[in-house]
Amino acid sequence: MIREEPAFKIKNANFPLFVVHIHTTDFDKLKSELEKRLHQTPDFFSNAPIVLGLAAIADSGCTPDFSGLVAFMLSLGMRAAGVVGGSLEQCDAAVRAGLGLFPDTPTRPSPLAPPDQDEPPTKSTQPLQPELPGFEMQTEKTLERNESEKVSPDDDIQSIQPDDPSTEPHFRPTLVIDKPVRTGQRIYAKGADLVVLAIVNAGAELIADGDIHIYAPMRGRAIAGAHGNQSARIFVQRLEAELISIAGCFQVFENGVPENVRGKPAQVYLDGSRLIFQTLPG
Repeated sequence: MIREEPAFKIKNANFPLFVVHIHTTDFDKLKSELEKRLHQTPDFFSNAPIVLGLAAIADSGCTPDFSGLVAFMLSLGMRAAGVVGGSLEQCDAAVRAGLGLFPDTPTRPSPLAPPDQDEPPTKSTQPLQPELPGFEMQTEKTLERNESEKVSPDDDIQSIQPDDPSTEPHFRPTLVIDKPVRTGQRIYAKGADLVVLAIVNAGAELIADGDIHIYAPMRGRAIAGAHGNQSARIFVQRLEAELISIAGCFQVFENGVPENVRGKPAQVYLDGSRLIFQTLPG
């Protein structure tokens, strides 16, 4: 008798997610600021799932119109998948609007302070909180991934997973990619540094909880310190990026990388909430 394969399987997964932390109950203001940000970076989310962080308004006594907010976000290319934090009433309303509930696991910034540097901050950085007080965006992780699922360097979504689940994130080995990173490909080094030895094409995305090292032209997006590590750095042999981000502060290069660092070896680090771009000996 031939055994019939099941129509589906359910497994745990681990994917990086964008979390929009809502800081205001003035939802007209929130929509206005979201629209402003997305007009500046129209392809930033690329239809990635978005989680709405409600912790800052949990005690406000105000429950958002989730159906209206989700429809508005969808018009901007933002696909809300669920909420995190919030009051019981807010979570109840979110569920009725068809959103999921994510476990509340707060981001823990690195205890290390940003390095002292004499170089003044670059004026082109777009710090999230000072510019847009209504919300902030962070990259978070969600559910733990089943260890039996193996991810190869050719898959569109990649993450580093230790064989020993008890291993602490800061002890995880560096993830090394030695093949070109294709347009549309996303690579995530969970709890580790990421090293790329080949070109990163435009439209590709690198994400790491630690540092990112790219020993080739970098033409896509690089997001270091994705889980809040403010001491993370990005090192690039040839900087031609679309977006650079560290611990939630990001800079989009809509008109190209500034001439003083364009196409040059460079490092990027945080000074407070500002990104510093510094050329390196080539």
